[in-house]
Order: sequence, then C-alpha cells, then structure tokens
Amino acid sequence: MQLAANLRRLRKERCWSQEMLAHFAGLHPTEVSRLERGLREPRLRTVMQVAAALKVPVQDLIAPPETAPEPEPVA
Repeated sequence: MQLAANLRRLRKERCWSQEMLAHFAGLHPTEVSRLERGLREPRLRTVMQVAAALKVPVQDLIAPPETAPEPEPVA
C-alpha cells in the first residue's frame, strides 16, 4: 500500500492526471489507477517505468514517508 500512496502523492505534486502519468510511463491509464488504489502488485519493470516517468529513484515509490521528529517538550 505504500507504493500506492507514494505514487498518488508524487503524481499530484506534479499536477499530473493519471492519464498523463500513464502516457509518460508507457502504461494504460487503467493500470495507473489500479496501482494507486493498491489493487495490483506491480512487476519491477512497471515500478521502474513509473519512477522514470516521475524522475525519481525507485526507492521514493516504495519507501515509507519520513516521519517528522517529535517536538521536544518545553521545560
């Protein structure tokens, strides 16, 4: 599910539609939709195509988001 969330976030940061991402990645728009909804486990090649289209390393698609550090208590 992390891939789905990261994919949607990165796509929206670029103001791209699913159709635009599909075009740039050489995929069918339905495939992008399924990936974003977590309905499919993609092949490595598909993940690499999406990462290349978004111009990000594959790790950015599969890694959990960085958590913000806890604020230090005020003494």
